[in-house]
Amino acid sequence: MEAPGPRPAPALGGPGPLGEFLPPPECPVFEPSWEEFADPFAFIHKIRPIAEQTGICKVRPPPDWQPPFACDVDKLHFTPRIQRLNELEAQTRVKLNFLDQIAKYWELQGSTLKIPHVERKILDLFQLNKLVAEEGGFAVVCKDRKWTKIATKMGFAPGKAVGSHIRGHYERILNPYNLFLSGDSLRECSKPQEAFGFEQAARDYTLRTFGEMADAFKSDYFNMPVHMVPTELVEKEFWRLVSTIEEDVTVEYGADIASKEFGSGFPVRDGKVKLSPEEEEYLDSGWNLNNMPVMEQSVLAHITADICGMKLPWLYVGMCFSSFCWHIEDHWSYSINYLHWGEPKTWYGVPGYAAEQLETVMKRLAPELFISQPDLLHQLVTIMNPNTLMTHEVPVYRTNQCAGEFVITFPRAYHSGFNQGFNFAEAVNFCTVDWLPLGRQCVEHYRLLHRYCVFSHDEMICKMASKADVLDVVVASTVQKDMAIMIEDEKALRETVRKLGVIDSERMDFELLPDDERQCVKCKTTCFMSAISCSCKPGLLVCLHHVKELCSCPPYKYKLRYRYTLDDLYPMMNALKLRAESYNEWALNVNEALEAKINKKKSLVSFKALIEESEMKKFPDNDLLRHLRLVTQDAEKCASVAQQLLNGKRQTRYRSGGGKSHNQLTVNELRQFVSQLHALPCVLSQTPLLKDLLNRVEDFQQHSQKLLSEEMPSAAELQDLLDVSFEFDVELPQLAEMRVRLEQAHWLEEVQQACLDPSSLTLDDMRRLIDLGVGLAPYSAVEKAMARLQELLTVSEHWDDKARSLLKARPRHSLNSLATVVKEIEEIPAYLPNGAALKDSVQRARDWLQDVEALQAGGRVPVLDTLIELVTRGRSIPVHLNSLPRLESLVAEVHVWKECAAHTFLTENSSYSLLEVLCPRCDIGLLGLKRKQRKLKEPLPSGKKRSPRVESLSDLERALTESRETASAMATLGEARLREMEALQSLRQANEGKLLSPVQDVEMKVCLCQKAPAAPMIQCELCRDAFHTGCVAVPSIAQGPRIWLCPRCRRSEKPPLEKILPLLASLQRIRVRLPEGDALRYMIERTVNWQHRARQLLSSGNLQSVRERAGAGLLCGRWQAAAGQAPETSKLSQPPGPTSFSLPDDWDNRTSYLHSPFSTGRSCIPLHGLSPEVSELLMEAQLLQVSLPEIQELYQTLLAKPSPAQQADRSSPVRPSSEKSDGCRGKRDGVSGLESKLKRRLEREGFSSERWDRVAKMRTPKKKRIKLSRPKDTNSFKLERERSYELVPSADTQSLPSDTSYSGQEDSEDEDAICPAVSCLQPEGDEVDWVQCDGSCNRWFHQVCVGVSPETAEEEDYVCACCAATDAPGRR
Repeated sequence: MEAPGPRPAPALGGPGPLGEFLPPPECPVFEPSWEEFADPFAFIHKIRPIAEQTGICKVRPPPDWQPPFACDVDKLHFTPRIQRLNELEAQTRVKLNFLDQIAKYWELQGSTLKIPHVERKILDLFQLNKLVAEEGGFAVVCKDRKWTKIATKMGFAPGKAVGSHIRGHYERILNPYNLFLSGDSLRECSKPQEAFGFEQAARDYTLRTFGEMADAFKSDYFNMPVHMVPTELVEKEFWRLVSTIEEDVTVEYGADIASKEFGSGFPVRDGKVKLSPEEEEYLDSGWNLNNMPVMEQSVLAHITADICGMKLPWLYVGMCFSSFCWHIEDHWSYSINYLHWGEPKTWYGVPGYAAEQLETVMKRLAPELFISQPDLLHQLVTIMNPNTLMTHEVPVYRTNQCAGEFVITFPRAYHSGFNQGFNFAEAVNFCTVDWLPLGRQCVEHYRLLHRYCVFSHDEMICKMASKADVLDVVVASTVQKDMAIMIEDEKALRETVRKLGVIDSERMDFELLPDDERQCVKCKTTCFMSAISCSCKPGLLVCLHHVKELCSCPPYKYKLRYRYTLDDLYPMMNALKLRAESYNEWALNVNEALEAKINKKKSLVSFKALIEESEMKKFPDNDLLRHLRLVTQDAEKCASVAQQLLNGKRQTRYRSGGGKSHNQLTVNELRQFVSQLHALPCVLSQTPLLKDLLNRVEDFQQHSQKLLSEEMPSAAELQDLLDVSFEFDVELPQLAEMRVRLEQAHWLEEVQQACLDPSSLTLDDMRRLIDLGVGLAPYSAVEKAMARLQELLTVSEHWDDKARSLLKARPRHSLNSLATVVKEIEEIPAYLPNGAALKDSVQRARDWLQDVEALQAGGRVPVLDTLIELVTRGRSIPVHLNSLPRLESLVAEVHVWKECAAHTFLTENSSYSLLEVLCPRCDIGLLGLKRKQRKLKEPLPSGKKRSPRVESLSDLERALTESRETASAMATLGEARLREMEALQSLRQANEGKLLSPVQDVEMKVCLCQKAPAAPMIQCELCRDAFHTGCVAVPSIAQGPRIWLCPRCRRSEKPPLEKILPLLASLQRIRVRLPEGDALRYMIERTVNWQHRARQLLSSGNLQSVRERAGAGLLCGRWQAAAGQAPETSKLSQPPGPTSFSLPDDWDNRTSYLHSPFSTGRSCIPLHGLSPEVSELLMEAQLLQVSLPEIQELYQTLLAKPSPAQQADRSSPVRPSSEKSDGCRGKRDGVSGLESKLKRRLEREGFSSERWDRVAKMRTPKKKRIKLSRPKDTNSFKLERERSYELVPSADTQSLPSDTSYSGQEDSEDEDAICPAVSCLQPEGDEVDWVQCDGSCNRWFHQVCVGVSPETAEEEDYVCACCAATDAPGRR
């Protein structure tokens, strides 16, 4: 609420320069809050001390308070008043009246008055006449020559002889008039003027038509749109117009329109305007002018009559310059005016204390007007310039009331004003309890002026007294005082009347009479308490003040008419007194409660009970009650704050990152607050608890101060103390420092903890700790720890970077240099990832070197897997290892050897591995002879024993890999050979029995396709299964009959032995054990063994009987019916190879096969015609992955027709065509030569002649072989197993050279070999050519030592000198 005091009035004086109007100071403007605006009477009571000093004030409601306009604009119609502006102003009207009399005088004289001009101005005849009269009259002024002085007073400039002109005009026009005034000839002119009033306009307006007229007038007058005319311009123009007699401007004003007839601008119940739910609140608003006069706080509510303008609002429709003249409200009541809409209304007000001063000034300045109208100021027809009043020290204030604003006038405050343009306002009167004394004073004033009263003041007082028990106590107290004055006055008046002789009396209900029938005929006062009547003038009454004015009858004929006896009035007054005293008793209790001592203080509940009593009994909202409420509110606030402090509602504010709340108390404020609680006039239950809280807070402060004084308090103690602080909803300045110190303590403890275990202190940990430390507040311990940590990080990063560069260095550093760096790094108390990696690398290098040394010192030839594992490990170690290149080279040589061996043995696009080809077959009879996928090597789980049986290739490979010596590998392979032989023998017998069985088997499946037999077919020599020629590749007929192997049995290229021996020799030079190497050794031993047995059989001559038995036993089988009927369907041909050699020409002419289902030359030698020895020998011949001439010789012998020549040649087998060896350049002829060469090679590899003899002996079976006449007899294989076991060397017997017989030297076999030449030249170089003797010694010689060129060694046999001498007699 804006409530400035009234501005002091400016220095008193007349209008400004050139008569310009100077606006008076502004009145106070108030802007109440919604809470203040809720009770209008309380708000007015609050602002009265300020606003009554200016008489008027303006109130701006809250912005959202916008009541709807409830008048019907089209139905409201009225007849306005006509206002001539220059007749409104008092002094101007006096001038006009004077001129009117002068004009009438000269009109009687037969002349027309013409007002002269002086100095281009109309001469003010009224002022000139008045000034001359003041100076003593025409004669005196002429005598004293005062005309120049009078001209100066009239405003003319001196020195221009204006005085003489003025004298002439006065003498010609005014002097005759003044002479006649002294006589009786001008009685008509000098009689008093009639009372002045506003005449009504002849036209009736609606709001719309009046507004159109008003806007047109203003726009035309100022020659601009109405909303653009400044209010200051309108104000100055208004006061100019009312003060001039030259211009006659007339306006119209729709004033005093009864709202009861046309409806209020505010909404009312049962009104014609429909309201929205939001607008219904304005129906009961105290600021609704229909409600304000009759509210409980307004004493006018106790008047039953509807008084227009006082209890019922009046409406005002204004236009530009329409005005309301100086006046005060009826009965000096309050008034309130609300401008609903339109242009502003300009107000002027004079405070109530200056009312008589204003009246005096106006009477002095315009006495002529008051002669005819003593109550002129009550007629609202006279206006006077505020500047004129201010010149005479009357305080005047102004304001511009805009739409939506209220203007309140206070008791006896004169006010006037005008409208700036078309607008609509509404006004009403109201009276508060403080008005009652003024109301009684106003009635007395009215009696002196003989002015009618609007209502009876005494009647209102008595009516209020009759309802004393429900009156507001302040109203009751004020009414009781006013009633006491009324009773005393009435008592005195009645005593005076009694003394006059009036003895007759009668009770009379004055309130039942209309006001105009109970008025005093003298003073016009409305009688209520008493009156005097006389029978001579029935119906006439006088008040007790004017008893003598009734009639001329003696007083004893008068009759006193009274409403109440005095005895009736006293109880009424006592009821008011009791009502007031109940308030007094309450007020006494309130004062006692507010002023109670410490030990006698009442509780807050008692204070609330006193407030509730005041509300129930409707005690006044005075200073005492307001003080009680204020104290109670303060106590409640204190109790609420105290409870919050006790509850500690913001316990988590520090944990959640919050800080001091806006309403948080400091410790000093808490101390003051506790003192305030003790100083409260009431007792709070929280006071002792809050005192205890204060004690705990002070203890916390002492403890925290002690803890913070320590150089480095522990984090736990700081945290415990902070946890205690969470219980206090108080601002603790130590908390900020404690949190800082807590962060520092946490950091230092974290640093200390990290340094306790250097193995876990990483570079990132140090960086993180340093980053955390940077954000900490400066502190000596933190700075020292930061320095140490930074130094450690710098050193650590340096050595870690160095370790990383060493690990990535190329070429790699030596082990010793890296070990030195590791020692340096180990001295650093931190974990360095690259340092740890370097240390690990050094340790791994040491372990690797130890493993290499152990391998070299063990005396055994290393296994390939071990070497590969060492190489792999060595490559992953970032350390320079001297032995690693040698191992890598060795492994590379092994891989090259394996590639060479694979190229030698494996067919193109072979599905078999080298190991599968070299080892005995493990897949015979498995899954119908379908080859299984080769399993990956899997390490044997620890703690489990190796299986004694080798079931698959992977088992065999694992057994070879895990065998520590060559002997154990040979034994393993020997076992595999026996299982191979057993399985294949059973398979052959089963397949042959299936094919030659005379019983029809519809479910029999043959071939790769596993379908029924169908000619033409071909039979595998090894497995003896039948195959459709359309499913397999078969030799063409042009190639002639050949031994044919199926795809399952043909596993390799079967190179000749001459190609295989160099592989073994190169493997010996490499000196690395690998499964393929062991398998190759065993295969060569097996081959040599088979050769020996084959040669024995061929030389024994036993093959003739075998051939005859075989030929006699050839059967047709159960497919004779279809023999030779099916054409050849296979377009594929099997190329001739080692396993597909030519057979005798008469193979196709064998009669027993003419009708077989097999294609010509596509059958095999039946098993039942062969002895077990021959059958086994033939079977193993096909199992060997080597091409031998003995194999072809066996088949040619078995399948050829016997002849004397063949029989004679059988003792010396046909020598096969020679083949060049990839490993050496010697030429070898015949089996005996090959065998001798093998013997010589074995001798060169370190075998003694005794060991060679043991090998030769093992080639001869020691036990008699059992014939395989019965296919199901398995005992023969037991004998074979026993025989074969003799073939496997024991622990001290070796059939072929093993790797363990070699020394630790790494020289090649060529370097170890000794040339037996008499004069060996000992040639050196990367490649030395050798030649083998083809004589009986089979020794090897350097070609250069014996004078043989490489070409000669390739094309011709070489016989050494020793053999040539020895063999010469035999050859002769």
